[in-house]
Amino acid sequence: MSMEQRLQKAKDLKRNLQHQQSMFTRISSESEAATKASFIIAEEIAKASKPFSEGEFIKDCLEKVCSVVCPDKKQAFSNISLSRNTVASRVDELASDVESQLKTKAKDFISYSLAVDESTDRTDTAQLSIFIRGVDSQLSVTEELLDVKTIHGTTTGKDIFTQVEQSVNKMELPWSKLVGLTTDGAPAMCGEVRGLVGLTRKAMGDTGENLVVYHCIIHQEALGKVLGMEHVMTVVTKTVNFIRARGLNHRQFRALLEEENSVQEDLPYHTEVRWLSRGKVLRRFYDTRTEIARFMESKQRPVPELEDEKWLGDLAFMCDITEHLNSLNVKLQGRKQLITEMQDSVKAFELKLRLWEGQMRRGNLTHFPTCQTISATVTIPLPTQVYADKLNTLKEEFSRRFADFESQKFNIDLFANPFAIDVDTAPEHLQLELIELQCNSALKTQYQSVGAAEFAPLLPESVPELRLHAAHIMSMFGSTYSCEQMFSIMNLNKTSHRSRITDQHLTSVLKVATAKDIKPRIDEIICKKRCRVSGKS
Repeated sequence: MSMEQRLQKAKDLKRNLQHQQSMFTRISSESEAATKASFIIAEEIAKASKPFSEGEFIKDCLEKVCSVVCPDKKQAFSNISLSRNTVASRVDELASDVESQLKTKAKDFISYSLAVDESTDRTDTAQLSIFIRGVDSQLSVTEELLDVKTIHGTTTGKDIFTQVEQSVNKMELPWSKLVGLTTDGAPAMCGEVRGLVGLTRKAMGDTGENLVVYHCIIHQEALGKVLGMEHVMTVVTKTVNFIRARGLNHRQFRALLEEENSVQEDLPYHTEVRWLSRGKVLRRFYDTRTEIARFMESKQRPVPELEDEKWLGDLAFMCDITEHLNSLNVKLQGRKQLITEMQDSVKAFELKLRLWEGQMRRGNLTHFPTCQTISATVTIPLPTQVYADKLNTLKEEFSRRFADFESQKFNIDLFANPFAIDVDTAPEHLQLELIELQCNSALKTQYQSVGAAEFAPLLPESVPELRLHAAHIMSMFGSTYSCEQMFSIMNLNKTSHRSRITDQHLTSVLKVATAKDIKPRIDEIICKKRCRVSGKS
C-alpha cells in the first residue's frame, strides 16, 4: 500500500473505533440526562408541596405531549424515572446535599443565631422548627432551615434546649459563636433556655456573656389580648362560626351581601395562628354589621350586642387598633430583616401609642377613623378615657416584651450608626477602631450613601472587632417569621390525604422547599451516582 492508502486506512479504522465508543457514550449521556430530569422534577414537586405520586402523573403528561409534538423523542421521556418511591428518594438526596452544603458553609461562620418555634401538624404532632442565620468572614448572611424535630408530650424549655443541642452538635457548630436564640415560647421558657445554653457554653470554656435569648419581636394575637376586649372577640367569633360552619348559612349570607350591594363579598374565619386574621375579620364584621344583624334575626339567632351602642364602640376601637397592629406586623415580616430595622419599627409604634393615648384622653379620634364614624351614629359618647387606659396598657406591654432588646440598645445603635457613637461610652476593645473609623471621611461618605445594612461589608480589615460586632448584629433574628412560613409549607404537605408521610420525608421536603441561599447541586449528585433509565417503557 502506498503512503496515501495507509493514511486513509488509518483514518477509517480510527473513525470506526470512535463510532463504536460513541455508542456507549451516547447511552451514558442518555442515562445521565434522564436522571437529571428526574431530580429536577422531584425538586419542583417538593417546592410545590405536591405528593410524590405526582411524578407518575407528570410523566404521563410528558409522554402524551411528546407523542404529539416530537414523536421521535418519546423514548427519551420514557427513560425518566418518576415513580413515587423514586421521587421520594430523589428528594431525600437533594435534602442531604443542601444539609451538606450548609454544614460546609457553617465552618466559615464567625457568628450565628437560631430561631426556634413549635407548631402542631395535621395529626396533632408537635413539630419544632430550627432556623439558622450565619454570617461569614466576608459579612455575607446565610439563612436556612437547620432541622425539624418531632416532640412528644408537653414542650418545656429543657425539651427545646435538648433538640437545639442535638441539631447544633450534628452540624458541628461551635457554641462559642452562638450569639442569639429567638423563640416564641413564654418568658419563663426563654429564661430556662438561656440558662441551659449558658451552662453548656461555660462547660466548653466560653463565658456566654454575648448570648441573647429573647421572645419573637411581636406576635399580634398575644399583644392584642392584653387589651381586655374578649367580650368583643367572643361575639364576633361565635357569629362568624355560625355563618361559616354550615354551607347553607354561608351561601345565604353571601347572597344577602350581594343583594344589599355590600362593600364586602364574604366573611372570613378568625384564626389565631395567622397574624393578620383578627384585623381582617373585625373589619369585615364591622362593615357588614347591619347585614349580619338581619341575617341572624332571620335564623332566630339574634345578636343583641349589635344593638348595644357601647359594644359597637368597643368593636370600632378594636378594628382601628388591630389595623394599626397589622400595619406594624407587615413591616416585620420577610426573610433576612435586620434586627435594627425591626427595632426601629417597634420604637416608632411605641411613640405612636404614646401619641394616641394623649389624643384619646382629649377626645381626639384623628387616628381612629372607625371610632370617628361610629361616634357620629351613636347617641352616647365613646368611653375615650377607657380606650386611653387600654392604649397605655398596650404601651407598657410593648416595653416589657422588648426589654431584652433595650438591653442591646448600645450594640444596635453602634451597628446602625457607628459615626454617631461617643467613643468614651464604647467598650474599650472597640474604642481605637471607632476613632479610626470616625476619622475616615471616605468611609463616612460611603455610609451616608448606602446605609447601615450595606455598609457593614465595606468595613476594612483594619477594624476586625467592629466587623465581628457587625456580624453579631447581622446574624440575629428579630422574629420567628421563617418558622411560621415553614409551618405553612408543612401544612400544605402533611394534609389529611398525606397524614402518614414519614418524619424523614417531611423533613427532606421542608429543607428543599425552604432552601433560598443554598441550592441543591444536581450535577454533582449525578456524578456520584450510577445513572439508570426508567424500567417502564
